[in-house]
Amino acid sequence: MDHAAVLALYDRDMRAGARPDGPGVRVERVGAVVRQVADANGWNGVLWSDLDAASADRVIAEQVAHFTRLGLGFEWKLYGHDRPADLGDRLRAAGFRAEPEETLLAGETARLALDAEPPAGIRLVEATDAAGVDLVVDVHERAFGTDGTRLRHRLLARLAADPGTMVAVVALAGEEPVSAARMELVPGTRFAGLWGGGTVAAWRGRGIYRALVAHRARVAAAHGYRYLQVDATPMSRPILERLGFHALSTTTPYLYEG
Repeated sequence: MDHAAVLALYDRDMRAGARPDGPGVRVERVGAVVRQVADANGWNGVLWSDLDAASADRVIAEQVAHFTRLGLGFEWKLYGHDRPADLGDRLRAAGFRAEPEETLLAGETARLALDAEPPAGIRLVEATDAAGVDLVVDVHERAFGTDGTRLRHRLLARLAADPGTMVAVVALAGEEPVSAARMELVPGTRFAGLWGGGTVAAWRGRGIYRALVAHRARVAAAHGYRYLQVDATPMSRPILERLGFHALSTTTPYLYEG
């Protein structure tokens, strides 16, 4: 893989050329910033910026003012190759809080190891209705210890408005949901994004996460997507790299809550 070329393509298609990630969502291109604006249940934030030392503080202040007027907290999704080099420090000085850093990984679907199957006693089921979404959210809450209300809202809205752009998969042990993950198929790009992969604690280390990645990769390949991308935690990165993913950059969420 030509890492620099794939990263440039990712920046162009998925950040500078971003599309709304759900119904009722808009992507705005304002000067040197691309941002997404949704309601309080959606994702609000800055996806891409083209800043320098002279403009950064002013543009940061403009984005804070914009989302504050809307009554929304938001995220500035900062990548390790973004400029200026001290943009993270400038965001913290403006009142943002940094979340843990993750690694932007990408893999070519034609070169990934897609033969991983779920362990004995586990079956994978795609969530296509409200009952399936409830299973995904149940796993999310147990695996990550967070409230899944906003996730439920977003998944139901996406399934209702544009089901062909999202795949949500649940791993069941009997009738118990023990792992789940989703994938966004971005029309007009060569990238499909892997999101939300999580396994409840008692079922980790059995190869379920790997099987969920392989399942989604096969679906992406069948739909003609050349690349998969994922923001990987330190826990998932080694698994993904063994499957054939490569590190392109880092990404850190900077949150502004007003």
